[in-house]
Amino acid sequence: MVFHNFVSSPRRSLSPQHVLDLANIYLENASKAQHPDIAIVLCYDTEVALIQAKKAAKRSKDQDVLHRIATAYMELGRELDNRGRSSEARESFKKAEKGGVVGPSLEASSTTVPSETKQKRGNLTAAIPQNIFTENINPPSIVTKFPKVDGRLLNTPQLACCLGLLKASNSLDNTLEPIARSWLQAVERDEDEIERLKVLSLEVIRAYKRDEIKDAKVVAEMVSLTPVLEKDMFRDLLNEFYDGVDRSGLLEFHQLDGLAQLIQGADTGCLDADDLVKILGLLCTRLRDTHQQSQKHVYQLTLTASHVLDAMADTKVSGLDRENLHEPLMSYLDSLKESSDPYLVYQAAYAYQALLCVPDDETLWQAAFRRTDKVIRGLAGLVKAVKGLDLNGFIDGLKDIHQGLAGVSDVVHAVKRTYDGALSLTGGGQGLINGLKEGFSFKHKCAWYPALRGADALIQNGEFASLKKLVCDAPCRLDPAFQWGVCQRLGEIAANPMWDTPIRQNAVAFLGDMYRNDEDWSQDAGIKEWILVILMHLASPSESAIQSAEALLQELEANTSPQKQIYIQTCRERQTSYPLKVVPPLLASPSLLDRVQNKPDVEGTLRQLRKRRLKEQGTAVYIHPQAKATLQASDGQRFALMEKVDEFLDSSQKVFLLLGDSGAGKSTFNRHLECELWNKYKKNTGRIPLHINLPAIDKPEQDMIAKQLRKAEFTEPEIRELKVHRSFILICDGYDETQQTHNLYMSNRLNQPGEWNVQMAVSCRSEYIGVDYLDRFQPVDRNSQPGPGLFQEAVITPFSPDQIRGYIKQYVSVHQPLWEAKDYERALDIIPGLNELVRNPFLMALSLEVLPRMVDPGEHLSVTHITRVALYDHFIEHWLERGKKRLSEKDLSPQAKAAFESLIDEGFAQNGIDFLKRLSAAIYKEQDGHPIVKYSRFKDGGSWKAEFFSREDEKHLLREACPLTRNGNQHRFIHRSLLEYGIALAVFDPNDWREKPLPTTLSERRGSTGSEYSFRDHDSAQEVTAPVEQGPDIYSPLFWRYFVDDPSVLHFLCERAQQEPVFKRQLLDYIEHSKLDKKWRKAAANAITILVRAGVQFISEDLRGIQIPGADLSFGVFESAQLQDADLRQVSFRGAWLHQADLSRAHMKGARFGELPFLKEDNQVKSCAYSPDGKLLAVGITSNTLTLDPRRRRIINSCVIRLYSTSNWERVWTLTDHEGHVNCLAFSPRGDRIISGSNDGTVRLWDTEAGICIRIMSDQRGANGVAFSPLGDTCASAHHFRMHVWDVKTGECRFSIGISDSRSYSSVAYSPKGDRIASGEWLLYEPAMGHTRACAVRLWDVKSGTCLHSLSGHNDSIWEVVYTLRGDRIASSSTDATVRIWDVETGVCCRVLTGHDGPVFSVAFSPQGDLIASTGDDKTVRIWDAETGTCHQIFKGHLDSVRRVAFSPKGN
Repeated sequence: MVFHNFVSSPRRSLSPQHVLDLANIYLENASKAQHPDIAIVLCYDTEVALIQAKKAAKRSKDQDVLHRIATAYMELGRELDNRGRSSEARESFKKAEKGGVVGPSLEASSTTVPSETKQKRGNLTAAIPQNIFTENINPPSIVTKFPKVDGRLLNTPQLACCLGLLKASNSLDNTLEPIARSWLQAVERDEDEIERLKVLSLEVIRAYKRDEIKDAKVVAEMVSLTPVLEKDMFRDLLNEFYDGVDRSGLLEFHQLDGLAQLIQGADTGCLDADDLVKILGLLCTRLRDTHQQSQKHVYQLTLTASHVLDAMADTKVSGLDRENLHEPLMSYLDSLKESSDPYLVYQAAYAYQALLCVPDDETLWQAAFRRTDKVIRGLAGLVKAVKGLDLNGFIDGLKDIHQGLAGVSDVVHAVKRTYDGALSLTGGGQGLINGLKEGFSFKHKCAWYPALRGADALIQNGEFASLKKLVCDAPCRLDPAFQWGVCQRLGEIAANPMWDTPIRQNAVAFLGDMYRNDEDWSQDAGIKEWILVILMHLASPSESAIQSAEALLQELEANTSPQKQIYIQTCRERQTSYPLKVVPPLLASPSLLDRVQNKPDVEGTLRQLRKRRLKEQGTAVYIHPQAKATLQASDGQRFALMEKVDEFLDSSQKVFLLLGDSGAGKSTFNRHLECELWNKYKKNTGRIPLHINLPAIDKPEQDMIAKQLRKAEFTEPEIRELKVHRSFILICDGYDETQQTHNLYMSNRLNQPGEWNVQMAVSCRSEYIGVDYLDRFQPVDRNSQPGPGLFQEAVITPFSPDQIRGYIKQYVSVHQPLWEAKDYERALDIIPGLNELVRNPFLMALSLEVLPRMVDPGEHLSVTHITRVALYDHFIEHWLERGKKRLSEKDLSPQAKAAFESLIDEGFAQNGIDFLKRLSAAIYKEQDGHPIVKYSRFKDGGSWKAEFFSREDEKHLLREACPLTRNGNQHRFIHRSLLEYGIALAVFDPNDWREKPLPTTLSERRGSTGSEYSFRDHDSAQEVTAPVEQGPDIYSPLFWRYFVDDPSVLHFLCERAQQEPVFKRQLLDYIEHSKLDKKWRKAAANAITILVRAGVQFISEDLRGIQIPGADLSFGVFESAQLQDADLRQVSFRGAWLHQADLSRAHMKGARFGELPFLKEDNQVKSCAYSPDGKLLAVGITSNTLTLDPRRRRIINSCVIRLYSTSNWERVWTLTDHEGHVNCLAFSPRGDRIISGSNDGTVRLWDTEAGICIRIMSDQRGANGVAFSPLGDTCASAHHFRMHVWDVKTGECRFSIGISDSRSYSSVAYSPKGDRIASGEWLLYEPAMGHTRACAVRLWDVKSGTCLHSLSGHNDSIWEVVYTLRGDRIASSSTDATVRIWDVETGVCCRVLTGHDGPVFSVAFSPQGDLIASTGDDKTVRIWDAETGTCHQIFKGHLDSVRRVAFSPKGN
């Protein structure tokens, strides 16, 4: 019976009674199970539980429980007996009897053979002298001592013995020698040692595969390891042997013999049916191909085929191809009986019998045997029965076969003839081969084959007493084939020096008795001669001499009849060849194991690397990132990045590309992934995580793995060992920072023969790759085609609101800043634009660090304006302040202290910022922006690097204070974006161009002076200011480097240009200078690119002769611009407005144009809105189709809202349910919600990520306008006759405000502070005679609902009202064809914008507040200057009135 391993089972914690109860539950379920296989499995589980219960009861000496366990064994035996498992049933009955429970089933299943049965057998039983094979013994073992932990093993058999003990430890506890038990107990507690032994076996297999010769000694070494291999390793080795036989032109006997022994020694479950069929097919092919070769070749192939068929019979392989495999093999084997070689004839007969036990796919074969199930049970249960030491059950199995064959008359007749023929044979002249041809059966299934299979299993287990009983009592005892096989096995035992001498002598004596005792063993001349051949071989000098063999031959010659003496002498003179190889060859020297153990031990170095990398990770704040599938995918289609990477690592894919914006968290994720993999790493076998910071590697396109390992202090032998034997997970970080264009996977020849075995994850900033970036990362095949299924990519998405909240909580917990989590959350909700900034993880970290010092006390958060560059300004100052404080607390040398005081006197922060600017500029100029600087004092002492990294005190202090990190001789900024900020600051530093104090102390603070972190010296010195001249700077980085393709640097510079008029004028000067001198063209190209991205428009500007080759003017406005004779080569005009621009004689080679997308909808668009991050556009669509609503049983006008991704303009969601036109839309401040108003009288709240309606707020009349409060907790809606303010969470109406019957609310807008609501109004119908058409903009107090102001001036209906981001202005559009701009505090109309030819339906402020967009019935969109009221642009193209307009959040 096969038992589960229960050593580590949770049952160990249960009491004996509880385990017994569990066993009874299993048994009860087994009795109820209808499927027999399920019932047997439950019986096995019962047995496992009873074993454990019995052990526990014995320890506690609980006799009552022991008796109940014996009763359970009795019931288990009955269940097994009912299920046809008689041998297992008898075992259970015996255990019940030992426990004092005896029942009728025990007597019925007794193994005692009644005397009358023996009488019926007659001469079917034989008597062997009692002194032969008197007992069963343990199988031989060559191990004399066991290795120490981590000790060197002597040879491969010793390794096999150790692994075998570990594999069968549960079943060997009571049979082990003390020394073996002691070793086993020690090793079982050491997981590393167990893993080491397993890895050694794997390495031996690899060494065998690398061995080119594979001689007999190497094959023998591998075969000795076979029985203890895990299935995967065994199959790997089996495939290697198979390929060796398949590839060899000439048949290699030792490989063929090794394949046979491999199959013969395979552990249970290691051989798959498909493998055996494949091998058998190969052998059949080789048999057919060897018809002209020697019989030795044919014999070896037939012997191997026999072993394969043995295994196929054991594993119940079925479904052989009759036409192509089964029938041809039978025919070939049948033809071999005509051979003149008796050994070949026997082996062919044996293989034929084995083949008969492997059914082909011919269903008629099954129909021929009415008792097929019983026959198969007898066959399939043989090996299991023998290995279970149930000899009587085994012999009963042979009787099952005999009974199964008895139902087919021709089979029985054939068997009878064979027996009769064997009995009639006499020694008088038939000769060996003629006797064999008559005695061996080829056509019918016989009992001798399974009997010999059982004998093999008994010999393997050392059960020689049982072997004797089997040979003497087997029903097929007189069958010549059975006797031939028995003699062969006895000869192998006698010749094998691994058996003890008494066993070998007993085998010789057994052969002698079979030769002498004609009464019990017949007079078959062929068998007699075979016995003599074996004895003569055993007595030959070439073998390990068995003296008893020669003595027996002499005794037989002296004490037999003259006829037999002549027969023996004839056999001696014939010198018949003996084909059986019993003794394996000596192991090779050095053996495969010796070669393996001489390899370098890389685990020690790996352990140090793992420890160092995990320590470097520290306890940083970490939020699991989310990602989307591609750059074009919507952010709403996000997934957990780590789960996707885990799927990649479990797949056969080779390259995972991780994209993301600067600061998106790619490097942080890579470090986290590395730590996760190190924590899961399995010693000796696991894949090794290797983090490679690509910028730190010199030429990573060549052998980057070896270069990284050398940096990690691996030796060359260790690197070679890792390359050959181990696999890696490469985590390549910072592809973009190396300015790479190579495909690192291909240039490093990864996963090519003889190269590194890896899976590779590589990260790159998405803004640094073009459209056709895949060829830089995808693996390609030998035809340079992308490898299918080998590549995957993901793009890190910005933080979601939940991630932002989680990050804040972690940050507050780890760093304990001045603010609490609620303070940060409030600031993010109120400060305009900040919520969008902190969706970037790095900017989130900067924001949380500097926010408390950026916000002045008493300043309302809603009017605080924070930009990306402002965050970096404050972060750098804060970092330098901390560095200054840290240095002041250090014990400096006198020279360093003097240098430190000098830096403070001059302004420490400003010196630090100057150091950062100069270093950044030098890195861009000298290293083309490569972020890592390698400095050697002796090599680089006179270079530019010494200016920053020499040992001078001031430079050393500034390096310590700046945000730099060092690894050996490598220096870099702590984040790439700080380098980009530094070069942007080198281009323009506001402190260098503002009015500076003369000559008083230098101001070190750029933000508020009210914070305790201010660097300003608080003294009463009178400051005198003087303007600093501005103009083009020939030393500016803009002059010597193109930044057009450096989006992160451009982002910083664009924000500077928007905030600093001085910088804007300087950039315009660069453009102007390029008209006269081409040396300024690089600076001019940079300048105009920055200005266009900053939103500066060049309407009607004189740009004649400007030289800006390579500039990016995408989405710029150049209406009526004069660009004659301009150098515009390679300029990008994608999306630029060039209406009436004059490009006469301009040089435009390579200029690139594009067109902005437009959406073609199937019906009228009534409303639209951008999400705060600009990534979604919502559009309200009308419907002209009336449909029947089956739920409400009425006709409805179904209208929809469509959400589009602005990255690719693919539709993300279609939101249905509105039954009337969707007149208005608004996104929540976080962008996760949309509110919509419709003619159906409802205001609906939608989830943008899930695409579902989560709340409905109803009014009886249609909604004309909606708006979210700045905090997103309330919303307002404008309806006919009434305006409502709703609670977003509950959907309840907080208050309503009515209006006169003749008017309707048309639009609502919250002030940026959220304390006021502005509303517009319509005329519902023509007023009565004498009444005015004038309509007003009204301002309401949110808390009280009272009207604060009524802004009058429009002469007709007001369609829309909007606030500026500052909240100090309101714009309104009206049917009177005007747009009016109002001062909120005074209520005065500041400006009236005229120009539309008809009603103005919509108006919007740009995010910067400097532009106004309006749309009207005249089919145009007009762009106005908010200060002057000048119309800058008129967009034409719509075919009908334009109802809604919206700026993107970036204003472009």
